[in-house]
Amino acid sequence: MAAAEQLRFGVEGRGEVSALLLRPTKARWLLVLAHGAGAGMSHPFMEMLAGELSKVGVATLRYQFPYMEERRRVPDAPGVLTATVAAAVRAAAEAAPNLPLLAGGKSMGGRMTSQAAAQHPLDGVRGLVFFGFPLHPPKLPGTKRADHLTKVTVPMLFLQGTRDTFADLKLLRPVCAKLGPRATLHVMETADHSFHVLKSSGRTDAEVLRELAETTASWAEGI
Repeated sequence: MAAAEQLRFGVEGRGEVSALLLRPTKARWLLVLAHGAGAGMSHPFMEMLAGELSKVGVATLRYQFPYMEERRRVPDAPGVLTATVAAAVRAAAEAAPNLPLLAGGKSMGGRMTSQAAAQHPLDGVRGLVFFGFPLHPPKLPGTKRADHLTKVTVPMLFLQGTRDTFADLKLLRPVCAKLGPRATLHVMETADHSFHVLKSSGRTDAEVLRELAETTASWAEGI
């Protein structure tokens, strides 16, 4: 597999942030992929996910939010996060103008992507992908974090584990049902918020990552 290309792009009022473009030879899509709250774009999960997506023809542009670029622990204000998402989408379009775009991310990164898309359609983005949508904090069930999804106009793919403490499926299923055909929910048995699975499942974490990538690719072809 080819090495990722290092890029940088500007975020209004916050300077530049780093990005990694991994583009397979026969790429059919480019996914603008945001990291979660506690780990940046080079976290092993992000790297392995990008690798699996590459194998199924999905290029990725991983990028840092400003707080992660500056090695701070506390995430930026929502306005800065959504501005970064929009800037990353523009950078992706410039880096690979011939590839159709998807956008999304892990946990918080996915939620900030959907909030950005709810505020203003992301130019060229045909669908959103959530790798563990954080519907609510652990042990504090609720659906308020999903209210903005009704304003998203493109198809959305929710990839969720049955042991994800950030998204009670009893709450997420009705949210997706209310969104109608725009929402696709793909449930992964025994996976937690980090997509680790129980040994009793008979599956490995690597197999789960492969399923995440293959599901993303097949869903993208259908939108």
